[in-house]
Amino acid sequence: MSDDPSLPQRSLAVRRATARLCLRLGWAPLHEVALPNGRRADILALRPDGGFACIEVKSGVRDFLTDGKWHEYREVSDALYFAVDDDFPQQLLPDDVGLIVAGAGIADLLRAAPEHRLSPPRRRALLRLFAGLAAMRLAAVTDPEGVAELRAALRPE
Repeated sequence: MSDDPSLPQRSLAVRRATARLCLRLGWAPLHEVALPNGRRADILALRPDGGFACIEVKSGVRDFLTDGKWHEYREVSDALYFAVDDDFPQQLLPDDVGLIVAGAGIADLLRAAPEHRLSPPRRRALLRLFAGLAAMRLAAVTDPEGVAELRAALRPE
């Protein structure tokens, strides 16, 4: 059996290390965020300046090469990053996005993303979405029964 991690394991390791980097930077990361444009951010992080960083985790070259939608994350964030493991060939990634590299449970910010500031109405809408999702996830952790009851009550019959 190979010691190489599977793609899902690799993706999870990069995601965890990247979330820890976000915390070290003072960013508040949320995983798997459904965005207003219909896309899903691997990590959407609220930065101390009120800006949003969208972080796309790539488990490998194939994952990156088959993803034609990553450009669409720019319209719903102030800065776009790729997070990859330390084996990923970085020269494949575009220069106009930020770069986070993870290895051995630790991630480093190697290149800051260029800023493309959201409009105030779009920022307000995203902030409301972010806050609501964070509050619901916290409620699910602190009172799972209450959240389950609420979801059951809201289900259409």
